[in-house]
Amino acid sequence: MQVGDKYQYEFEVSRETYDGFLGIFNDRNPLHTDKSFANSKGFKDVVMHGNILNGFVSYFVGELLPTKDVMIIQQEIKFHSPVFLEDTLSFSATQSAIFESVNAVEFKFEFINKNDNRKVAKGKLLIGLI
Repeated sequence: MQVGDKYQYEFEVSRETYDGFLGIFNDRNPLHTDKSFANSKGFKDVVMHGNILNGFVSYFVGELLPTKDVMIIQQEIKFHSPVFLEDTLSFSATQSAIFESVNAVEFKFEFINKNDNRKVAKGKLLIGLI
């Protein structure tokens, strides 16, 4: 892995993914589960939990990097726009640094909603090479 390496993939926030998240974490805040409530707050539909995006970051680290000898040490994410059920998102990550002294690499990443080209989140990730 080298500075400047880029990775990208697309996915849909499916009903199955969303229901799985609800089943595991049981966060039933009405903003995330009640369309009428979400509409009353100015949203077109229920807003997906932001932490669903963290799961897609984990997928990138565990499944898309060229080695499985990795673990997340630190992750920062900033949410810019809401994500709704069945939105198609593009995840892209660029390796931004190598820290040889601690055997780690840094990536900067972002999520773009392909339905309307909005940036929905961005962040950075420190990955240990084990």
